[in-house]
Amino acid sequence: MSATVAATTVHSILDDAVAAVPDASAVRDPLGVWSYREVEAHSHAVAAWLAARAVGKGDRVVVQWPTTRELVALFFGVSRLGATFVPLNPAMKEFQRRAVLANAEPRLFLPEDGAESMWREVEDLRQRGARAEPVDVAVDDIAVLVYTSGSTATPKGVIGPHGPVTFAARAIAAELGYRPDDVVFCRFPMSWDYGLYKVLLAFLGRSEIVLAGAESDLVLLARIREVGATVVPIVPSLAAMIATLANREVGPVPVNTVRMFTNTGAALPPATIAKLRAAFPGVRVVRQFGQTECKRIAIMPPEEDGERPGAVGRPLPGTTVLILDPDGRELPAGQFGEIVVTGPHVMPGYWREPELTARTFRRDGSGVSRLHTGDYGYLDDDGYLYFRGRADDMFKRKGVRMSTLEIEAAAMDVPGVRAAAAIAPTEDHDLAIYVEADLAPHAVLRELTRRLEPAKVPAVCHVVAEVPLTVHGKNATRQLADLLAGGEGTGR
Repeated sequence: MSATVAATTVHSILDDAVAAVPDASAVRDPLGVWSYREVEAHSHAVAAWLAARAVGKGDRVVVQWPTTRELVALFFGVSRLGATFVPLNPAMKEFQRRAVLANAEPRLFLPEDGAESMWREVEDLRQRGARAEPVDVAVDDIAVLVYTSGSTATPKGVIGPHGPVTFAARAIAAELGYRPDDVVFCRFPMSWDYGLYKVLLAFLGRSEIVLAGAESDLVLLARIREVGATVVPIVPSLAAMIATLANREVGPVPVNTVRMFTNTGAALPPATIAKLRAAFPGVRVVRQFGQTECKRIAIMPPEEDGERPGAVGRPLPGTTVLILDPDGRELPAGQFGEIVVTGPHVMPGYWREPELTARTFRRDGSGVSRLHTGDYGYLDDDGYLYFRGRADDMFKRKGVRMSTLEIEAAAMDVPGVRAAAAIAPTEDHDLAIYVEADLAPHAVLRELTRRLEPAKVPAVCHVVAEVPLTVHGKNATRQLADLLAGGEGTGR
């Protein structure tokens, strides 16, 4: 393992940043900003508060707070005790929260309605310089449980030990190159690994992270400009929103400070990329691909952002990507199969889910754990990865294999379409697409016939006021499928 891609503890990332740049701005939210020194002091106070409540090594601490400076300090404070941080999105439904609490069996559950009173006590401890007794935390100890959104099933907790989490963060940092002068504008909650790791990446880069999740969509672009953001993590829905807001700007365009957009969740449509480039001159739009189970699989080097259309990047340093056929045989470059990942960033499995763990994290002939992603694609001759969809996204229609992703990308290429979600055919309905657009349904279908093979053109198009999204900004396809089954929507 190289020096630049090392496994350590989560809180050591903060401590290293404090040693290097103690008074630099570390984390900002709508109510203020803390330096690295202040984050450290608050994290020690949090650890003291938790220790006084008998939280110790191996205990789970479930927290359902908004993503603010206080949550960042709580993350590092839990880490200092060798306990396990379990962040839940405040928007998580009650039945899902009950399932998580039953599965995690936490020593402590911190709901949002108790945050203010707890934090008054933490502030008092900080002012008195309180610290918990040091704990010997190992890289194999569990730092975090990240529960999936549970949109289609009971949430499952991905186990994140300190070693794999910090290895993944350092490997991503080596590729993206966050800098001390960067301002990272993050719209995503720490309950999602995308938001959680952005804190670690910013601290590794000695950057400032702006936590902007609670702010209105209407001020999104203004805030990006106001804070001088240089790095903006996005998903396609957020990218489309930023591009739309930029298109509506009147008067002189402000000087661009954004140097890099980093995308995940789904492929960015070329039309959206073009709009971002037009609105933010000189920006790099970085393609990424990953899963919570290993955090990140591939990143397109920022300097190659305009090359290899369709690629999602090359494997992280120190990791390996294989393409396997249904019988587990490795396929050569250019051949389509399941994406399988090995490396120090592969997590050990799902919390208290041995059967699911055994199916997903399988040992090869030499005993090495391999993550079977359930995603499909291929590698080119130079080792760059091309993603073509999950098993759930892929289907055959009229004898042709296709993915909902390519149909959505074609729809997003149609001028006037702001969002699109394709619904795969079932026994009850044919291939359909929902779009947020200023066009009539027949006009969208006509444009799709110019962009897709006949078998890939949806049988029906519904124009909606807004394509529903999950809490992580992805298309809520289950909700749309239910709408389709109920005959809701407008137009053919």
